[in-house]
Amino acid sequence: MTRVLVVDDQFLIRAGLVGLLRAAPGVEVVGEAADGAEAVELAAQTSPDVVLMDIRMPDMSGITATERILAGADGAGPPPRILVLTTFDLDEYVYAALRAGASGFLLKDAGPERLLAAVAAVAGGDTLFAPSVTRRLIAALAPRDRAVEPPADLAVLTAREMEVLRLIAQGLSNTDIADRLYISEATVKTHLNRTMSKLDLGSRAQAVVLAYETGLVRPGPAGLPG
Repeated sequence: MTRVLVVDDQFLIRAGLVGLLRAAPGVEVVGEAADGAEAVELAAQTSPDVVLMDIRMPDMSGITATERILAGADGAGPPPRILVLTTFDLDEYVYAALRAGASGFLLKDAGPERLLAAVAAVAGGDTLFAPSVTRRLIAALAPRDRAVEPPADLAVLTAREMEVLRLIAQGLSNTDIADRLYISEATVKTHLNRTMSKLDLGSRAQAVVLAYETGLVRPGPAGLPG
């Protein structure tokens, strides 16, 4: 059973999401919240596997709620996976949510099958969007004009881990990276897991954001990856 918490300040959207999820096999809706503060409280009470998080809400945004939910995870089990709901993909709020540790995002006009597939993917630890979509979002919104010194924390990475992080940020899949570096896909996953552990990152998307923000990878002209 995948335990899901639904968060949206619009009643009809929230009710529609809850109804769809409750009708799906293998999914249990453990709560619904109308704002970020309520989401934080319910996440602590219900320990969901996935939080469907509206990004723009009054009082407490989905970004702040994401930060607080992930910070409040008790460590007894894996933290909830945050799936951000948004109206358009090139949204600075989505970028901030991915930076805060959200596992991915889903457009609100996505169909039922896409929503259920997204919940299943996120619950299984995968990213639900193509790497190219993440790259396009981050490349469009990450700072380009100011020089950013890589933080000292990157020094803890081995040369191979740094290389894997750079290729992930460029939008390559684990299979593509394995082919590029002549290593197995399992080895790529090992390098990525060690990188995320060393840098205290909660999601692959967060790793991509970090790579851009530290200057390890830089966006090119017109918001395209360099």
